[in-house]
Amino acid sequence: MLRNSINTLISALLLSSVTVLSATAATPAPATPAEPAATTDVPKAQLPLEDLRTFAEIFDRIRNSYVEEVDDKTLFNAAIKGMLSSLDPHSAYLQEEDFSDLQESTSGKFGGLGIEVGMDNGLVRVITPIDDTPAEKAGILAGDLIVTLDGEAIVGMSLEDAINRMRGEPGTKIDLEVRREGAPELIKFTLERAEIKVASVRTDMLSGDIGYVRITQFQEKTGSELQKAVSKWLRDKPVNGLILDLRNNPGGVLSAAVDVVNTFVSSGLIVYTEGREPMSNVRYQASAKTLLPETPVVVLINGGSASASEIVAGALQDHQRAVIVGTQSFGKGSVQTVLPVTDTAAVKLTTARYFTPNGRSIQAQGIVPDILVEQSEVTPSKQRYYKEADLPGHLSNPDENAGNAPEAEEDELIRKDFQLYEAHTLLRGVSILASKKAP
Repeated sequence: MLRNSINTLISALLLSSVTVLSATAATPAPATPAEPAATTDVPKAQLPLEDLRTFAEIFDRIRNSYVEEVDDKTLFNAAIKGMLSSLDPHSAYLQEEDFSDLQESTSGKFGGLGIEVGMDNGLVRVITPIDDTPAEKAGILAGDLIVTLDGEAIVGMSLEDAINRMRGEPGTKIDLEVRREGAPELIKFTLERAEIKVASVRTDMLSGDIGYVRITQFQEKTGSELQKAVSKWLRDKPVNGLILDLRNNPGGVLSAAVDVVNTFVSSGLIVYTEGREPMSNVRYQASAKTLLPETPVVVLINGGSASASEIVAGALQDHQRAVIVGTQSFGKGSVQTVLPVTDTAAVKLTTARYFTPNGRSIQAQGIVPDILVEQSEVTPSKQRYYKEADLPGHLSNPDENAGNAPEAEEDELIRKDFQLYEAHTLLRGVSILASKKAP
């Protein structure tokens, strides 16, 4: 009887592997490439029959001898999840609920606390808090390690379980304890869950006609939202410079990153991907429809800038189209493809690495800024300086308008953000020099 069940399981595994290969071949390639890779027929290696028999033997023993009864579906799902999690942190088995989560992340609306997280040595590390969410308002920072959820230790939980526990109905509360570098003790937070609506693009006009664009994550409409905002600025007045803030941006849709680069670059390669499958070898070229082909640009990045945000920073850096300011980025340089397996399940599999136009791999390295600026608060000195005009009996200025000299403008947005302050100062200097050189 055991032998029959093993043989039946092997047959099922062989059949399911054929289904996976068929689904993989039927998956449409990402956006139409400018330079499609040549298609070659690579023979598939035979499945290892002896290893499959060993797997089936272990499967059967767990089903019959484990201290508690476990149904076959649970065991199969656990085996698939374990197989994928052993590859890299980003490959995963997506079931029906996971599909919904994936759609929420690209549409920009979901419920929870508002943090992007990943697994780190059995604990959940905060990659970045999302702007204007309960986590960001409470003071959770990128790099924090979440140790407990409602008093229960995270060690031993899967990332999926931890995320599910943090999600819930808006208005309900959850207690978190985090370990922060430099803090002597765990920091406790009580957060109230909310419906998270992520505004992909936020804009402001700073003094000196310097445009400020904050992209929180790359969603399907990010590129069009950016171009709409820039077009509105250009209808009113020239833009002397632009700050593109990608700090704590965890990434998102690759095509949106390409659209953002297209706003500033009018020709050449933006990014390319390389993998084992021919459909993974894709090259994305810039189009001639560029709104700001010459406007000076500064890109702000930090350790929370990952994936698509690194594609944008790397492309603009390689094209010498922007000055990159801040700290080294996260270093996620891999591409994940969703491969349908059934009507309700799919595999999210790392299928390629992406490279900047100059052939740099960002994987585990990140983007190194052109100008390293650590974050700190801007604290103006209160020291009082006496001037010539304060001296009794001083000579008056023969220019009758001298007393009406404009004071230096100060933006509320940059008052306590040192990295943004430095970026703005850099662009102000560039625009002042450009105006002096103009006839």
